[in-house]
Amino acid sequence: MVMRLPIPTRLFISAVSALGLVAVAAGFASFTPKDLIGFCIYLSLALVAAWVQSLLPKTARAVPVSAVFAFVGVLDYSLGEALMLALAGSWVSVLRLPSKPPFHPHRVFSLAVVALSTTAAFGVYRYPHGEILAAMPGIRLAASATAYFFLNTWASAVLASFYDRRRIHRTWEEAYFWSFPHYLIVSTAANLLHNGQGKIGWDSAIALLPPLVLIYRSHHLSLLRMASDRRHVEEMASLHLRTIEALAMAIEAKDECTHDHLRRVQTYAVEIGKELGLSDKELRALRAASILHDIGKLAVPDYILSKPGRLTPEEFEKMKIHPVVGAEIVERVGFDCPVAPIVRYHHERWDGQGYPFGLRGEDIPVGARILSAVDCLDALATDRQYRPAIPLEEAMRIVVSESGKSYDPKIVAILERRYQELESMAQQARVGAIARLSKDIDIVGGDAPANGFEEHNAHSYDSGSAFLTSIAAARQEVQILHEITHDLGACLRLEDSLSAVSNRLKRIVPFDTIALFVREGDVLTARFVAGQESEAIEKLRIPFGGGISGWVAANRKSILNGIPAVEPGLGIHSKTPTALRSALSVPLHAGGGLQGVITLYHHGRDAFNRDHLRILLAIQSRISVAMENAFCYQQAQNKAALDGLTGLPNASSLFLHLDSELARCRRAETKLSLLVCDLDGFKQVNDTLGHLEGNRLLKEVAALLRAHARPDDFVARMGGDEFVLVLPDVPDDVLAARIRSIEESVAALGRDLFKAGYLGVSAGYAHFPENGADAEALLAEADRRMYEVKRERKQRAQTDSLAGLRNLTLAGSAPALPAAHGQR
Repeated sequence: MVMRLPIPTRLFISAVSALGLVAVAAGFASFTPKDLIGFCIYLSLALVAAWVQSLLPKTARAVPVSAVFAFVGVLDYSLGEALMLALAGSWVSVLRLPSKPPFHPHRVFSLAVVALSTTAAFGVYRYPHGEILAAMPGIRLAASATAYFFLNTWASAVLASFYDRRRIHRTWEEAYFWSFPHYLIVSTAANLLHNGQGKIGWDSAIALLPPLVLIYRSHHLSLLRMASDRRHVEEMASLHLRTIEALAMAIEAKDECTHDHLRRVQTYAVEIGKELGLSDKELRALRAASILHDIGKLAVPDYILSKPGRLTPEEFEKMKIHPVVGAEIVERVGFDCPVAPIVRYHHERWDGQGYPFGLRGEDIPVGARILSAVDCLDALATDRQYRPAIPLEEAMRIVVSESGKSYDPKIVAILERRYQELESMAQQARVGAIARLSKDIDIVGGDAPANGFEEHNAHSYDSGSAFLTSIAAARQEVQILHEITHDLGACLRLEDSLSAVSNRLKRIVPFDTIALFVREGDVLTARFVAGQESEAIEKLRIPFGGGISGWVAANRKSILNGIPAVEPGLGIHSKTPTALRSALSVPLHAGGGLQGVITLYHHGRDAFNRDHLRILLAIQSRISVAMENAFCYQQAQNKAALDGLTGLPNASSLFLHLDSELARCRRAETKLSLLVCDLDGFKQVNDTLGHLEGNRLLKEVAALLRAHARPDDFVARMGGDEFVLVLPDVPDDVLAARIRSIEESVAALGRDLFKAGYLGVSAGYAHFPENGADAEALLAEADRRMYEVKRERKQRAQTDSLAGLRNLTLAGSAPALPAAHGQR
């Protein structure tokens, strides 16, 4: 489908194209070739050079090579010839634009910009300048190149700003301003050809082309390397964002409505941010916050989030914590853009009546103001558990009615003007979104165990029981299920939730032991166990398909009154037979994938009935959601505690561990040593081998330090090329030997893997309690000693260098001594 261009864009393209055609017509009218052979040679070179450049990667086309021949035309030929040289190479380049017909408006626009730029450069260079400037062609050529640069890049920036809906000057500064020196270089190259032709003849002038090509090529090779490094950084940033987005999806995508909500909010918010002229950094923050703004709902009980009605004041108080919790989680991720403030303040109101801090007006970050209005519009126009969707037009009227009260009037005005266009864009983005998982599938196969399947107590239900007893039991069951649901949503740690759940569940489902098995590859391991024989069950590693829990996991079906003795390692093949006689096991799965199995054990035979199975199935989905949230939270905590490059604990983890170790040492009255290591020559590795090799070096050093550590030692990366080792109860002689071993290993690492004989490490140490009573004092003392070692080594290296130079000088004068002695 061909996208119809907006009217301002079409008007601008038409105006520039018309001016370009006028410039071409005027130039060709003055076409007066004076050196036809030379002109044809330059024309052929322009065509060939443009064709070769079009084959190169896009990053090797910072300045079109045809610009060289445009400046040759400015210097040597008439305006018509200069335009022909410039347009010939440009025509080859635009013909290679993908999937556009020969006379597409964009092609005509590109050629028109070249024609106008060449005409401007020609006029600046050839315009009568007086006697002083006439004798200074270099200044005139620089002015001509500047005119060519400004007209060429500014026209392109205007068109790009129309498409991206950004301010023109910001687009020009970020995308084009950096290329200005390249235009000066191109004009200088043209001047070399001009002077060579005039002074040393055609053959010698053409001989200048290979060196110029080599210079041009080497320059663009450096650009390619910079672009490669930039792509690597962008890929890492993209991977980072996709990882966080996956975390948000795992938490938020409890139904298809919420998944679409995040995508739609992101589209609306980013487009409004572009129109407001936000910087790239602010747009990146807004894009990430659009996905992560509700991540703090991890801390809100699930029964509140899914309540199909209005919240009570107490429930609303619990809901109001999610922006603060979300911001704290996001801060630990370490974004390079301000995501956390947007998450923290996206429920603030323009009139100061919002939460959590009651900010007012422009005190609220602009990203949070955008997200607040967009989030409201989308929430009104989509189905929610507490009310059905309303038409988008009506939702927009409600948002407009809150302008100046809940939302920034300027943002509401943009939203009101563009909401239909933004909705269309959001629908297109939805079509291209990732396909959803297949959640409803049937598993074929998986017979019941040979020992039987789902035997239950036929006498568990007494049809003659008093109806009052049945009513009381039903009310108790509803109350306990509600309490269990509350417990599962109230904690982020799975163990805390299940501990509370097991106590409540035991009141309506009798059991002696409860176990939660989590899938790890092809085995199930116990994540939570409480009750009889818990120590034995905690050690179980149940293969898929093996025993009761393994069969339930493999077939995703429940088992009623299975025999616990068939669990691998629990009864049949263990030294101590189990006293448990019956088991009730239910699979836990969410999003189409198996998470684990929850199994109840009882010492009586056939102790469970179908009512017990029904109750366990009723809380199955809640436990699955609690598991998913707990795992995502644990992943976020691990990411916040580890260094992303080396995998070592980061500085925050170091201080937490060091404070804990110091407290232990105070209680036990033991010693603790701290070793700070800083690489010598790391900057040279980065400067000579590149930052990727520098990163590899840091990973190798981290692995080396791990290898030198004892089980109780703690190794962390403080930052940059500085590492810290926490060493409990290490004697002084062992510490000295450890330092020497690390120094030798790092030096060998530099020689063997990086061919860097200058690589080394400087280490400083501090002892508790002799050198300090807290973490800061110990780190400061170890750091001071490390820098003393580094300074002494530098002085020793300088002394050795001077001594070597002195010896070399004396050795050079030694042969003259015998002659002088002979003359005496």
